Amino acid sequence: METTPAAAPVKAQFQQEQSSDGEFQRQEDEFRDWISAAEGAEFPAVAGRYHLYISLACPWACRTLIVRNLKGLQKAVEVTVVDPVRDDRGWAFREGPGHSPDPVNGFRFLSEAYTASKPDFQGRVTVPVLWDREKGRIVNNSEDDICRMFHEAFAALGDPAGAADLFPADIAEQQEELSQYIYEKVNNGVYRAGFATSQKEYEKACREVFAALDTLEERLAGSRWLFGSRLVETDWRLFCTLVRFDAVYHGHFKCNVRRITDYPNLEGYLRDLYQQPGIADTVNLDHIKRHYYITHDDINPTRIVPIGPELHLDQPHGRGKR
Repeated sequence: METTPAAAPVKAQFQQEQSSDGEFQRQEDEFRDWISAAEGAEFPAVAGRYHLYISLACPWACRTLIVRNLKGLQKAVEVTVVDPVRDDRGWAFREGPGHSPDPVNGFRFLSEAYTASKPDFQGRVTVPVLWDREKGRIVNNSEDDICRMFHEAFAALGDPAGAADLFPADIAEQQEELSQYIYEKVNNGVYRAGFATSQKEYEKACREVFAALDTLEERLAGSRWLFGSRLVETDWRLFCTLVRFDAVYHGHFKCNVRRITDYPNLEGYLRDLYQQPGIADTVNLDHIKRHYYITHDDINPTRIVPIGPELHLDQPHGRGKR
């Protein structure tokens, strides 16, 4: 009598962040100290004191880079980009196209910043990282916090031309609600689909992603941005996922019900955002594709990086009259 061989155990990409039923559960950010413009603050907003470590592959890190650029903080906060290819030693500082060694501390790996800040740190080393040169430690590794601090605490240090109000007070509650929805269903939703290790959890997450994209497509039918004519931080958090979607999330994370190019409003909106001043420089598709397809070897064991798709992000967007 023939017997069916037992299935091999499924290996999660990040085992410590995987539930018993196959759901990816992202770890909490470890460092949450706050930089302030207030007199006597422990972490004062001072030009040149803080350094931003990022990966151009990472959507969370790139949002902090976008806000930094929009607020004109290029001279106040310098940036170092890590190698997009991450191995079992974590994010590394290496010389290469679009990335470099660490000019601040001479770290070889970003993990050194974590252990210098908390010697017993046991979690996954993530980007972005905002480093305090004076105290020699990480101030914050939460992209949400860093964006807020760049917008508020660092406001007086930026270029006056970068005075965009990314968090308008009169829509604060609605913006927070929509930002949380986009985070749960889209930003983190694609990871919950891609890192799921059970069919049930994958399908649940993937269906939620596309239900949210359908809702956002409808919302953008009558307005240029998510909140009418005002371009706010919520738009940029959605952008960071949309610009990676067809290149990596559609195939690599199996979010393949539709592409962004199949959504007329989302596609035009993506192009419109990409063509805003200073934004194209924050998008490095080579870093994005090599990171996901090479680093996530439990999902893509061959590490072959696809040559497509063609995205045409510089083509007319047709959104200006809305």
